[in-house]
Amino acid sequence: MSIAGVEQFTAGERELLGRYFTNLEGPVFALVNLPEVVKGALFARYSRSPKSLRRLFLDEFVEELDVAGDTSLDASVGLRRAEELYARVFSEFGDDSVAQLGGVHLACEQSSNVLTKILERGRLMSYLEQSTRYIPYDSRLPSGHYRYHRDQAVLESPLGARYVGEMDRMFDTYAELLPALQSFVGHENPRNGGVSELAHRQAVRARCLDALRGLLPAGSLSNVGIFGSGQSYEQLLLRMRAHPLPEARRYADLILIELRKVIPSFLSRIDRPDRGGVWTEYLQARREAMDAAVHELWPVEVPAPGRSVTLTDFDPAGEDKVIVAMCYPYLNLSEEDVARRVSALGPEGRRAILQAYVGDRSNRRHRPGRALECTSYRFDIVADYGAFRDLQRHRMLTVEWQPLGTDLGFEVPPLVEAAGLSDRFLESLERSKSLHDALAPYFPEQSAYTVALAFNIRFVLQLNAREAMHVLELRSGPQGHPAYRRIAQEMHRLIAEQAGHRAVADAMSFVDHTETDLGRLEAEQRSQSKRGCSAPSL
Repeated sequence: MSIAGVEQFTAGERELLGRYFTNLEGPVFALVNLPEVVKGALFARYSRSPKSLRRLFLDEFVEELDVAGDTSLDASVGLRRAEELYARVFSEFGDDSVAQLGGVHLACEQSSNVLTKILERGRLMSYLEQSTRYIPYDSRLPSGHYRYHRDQAVLESPLGARYVGEMDRMFDTYAELLPALQSFVGHENPRNGGVSELAHRQAVRARCLDALRGLLPAGSLSNVGIFGSGQSYEQLLLRMRAHPLPEARRYADLILIELRKVIPSFLSRIDRPDRGGVWTEYLQARREAMDAAVHELWPVEVPAPGRSVTLTDFDPAGEDKVIVAMCYPYLNLSEEDVARRVSALGPEGRRAILQAYVGDRSNRRHRPGRALECTSYRFDIVADYGAFRDLQRHRMLTVEWQPLGTDLGFEVPPLVEAAGLSDRFLESLERSKSLHDALAPYFPEQSAYTVALAFNIRFVLQLNAREAMHVLELRSGPQGHPAYRRIAQEMHRLIAEQAGHRAVADAMSFVDHTETDLGRLEAEQRSQSKRGCSAPSL
């Protein structure tokens, strides 16, 4: 695997970083010896900064810490006594239960946008990913390279020179169109007197980055911050070791090296042939068997391009079941008796119960209880890969996706067309498709790196009504990306109209169906007020 570049630190910086980071050279490292609130704040800032985590720590966080204490701390050296204690506890209580209680903050830098979806697959982990909505990709690394993954096998193949050349040209187009689009949007949306110049500039830039992120290939590099238990990391590593993408298997090795410096006993099963070895083989064999079985039954077809949101499955009696679950804790009857009483209710009684249960929600973070989990919805969605990336990260839903390719087509953002930049946009997407088609027969997994984020992918989301309330209210907000806003709005409409669960849909009162030009303007204005009108570090 080709690493984009090793960051350079001074001797003093290395001495300081060595207390808090398990690795000062590689792209994967764990955070130790820091207060939890500092690690959380550092990861939060990480998602909107172009800097590496270690550089961000030095530039923006280290001055707030007391680093004059024990200079003998060394995060790269494991603690023998802790290891011995873990071993004793494991033997007494069992490894699974104990491994759920020890957590690690881990950074995975320079990972492709294909790999980020593999990293963010686990349900019981927390993630923050560097955002293409706030960070432009128009600059080069100190090495002189644009920020995209360079698979060694591809580079060493006869297609290697074409891969580098075409990927560079895709980034060139992005870099050339960004200032032109910013000029157009700023002119079309002049600042009014009540809006600060900084907030207006940030909102204009955010809208342009939204529109142009579709030009970026899925091989674009990102930084991902992860927090999870030892058990969750074990599951992640097993999945990654069985994955057909070479980058995933390589990062699994890097992750294991770093985790063994902080939670070695939690991961003792990974390398055991009778535990982790058999488990990895099972996952690999299952995937290969399914691939063979499905393609033997049905030939591969070229799908019709276009975007869509289809409600494929729901329970017609789901709303009744939700109301039964709402009433159940307040009665001393069997669930069958409660269901009988609910079925006899008229519209007013049903509405009164649901309104009482939902309560007076003053903001979207006020969510009702688990009764809403008694009915679910399954959606088949065709949308651009950029929107999929944002929706896939919701951990409490079930998501499955098909291989990323170019057959499902793409859409040029209306803003790009309005600015008269669609020809250049289309030219870059055609370059992406041509490169993908050339690589796919020889590198079926790595060919996904070349697919621009504007190309569509098909995926399924299945979620209960409670999670739907969270996802749809969050993703329909005016500050959200237009691509996933449309998906959230359509999902909400289908729950109300096709499923007929109007009362459930009405409970999702913060779903936003409005249209907006500078969706992040209000959010940027609020952020600037919180910062005390001081400019952020960009």
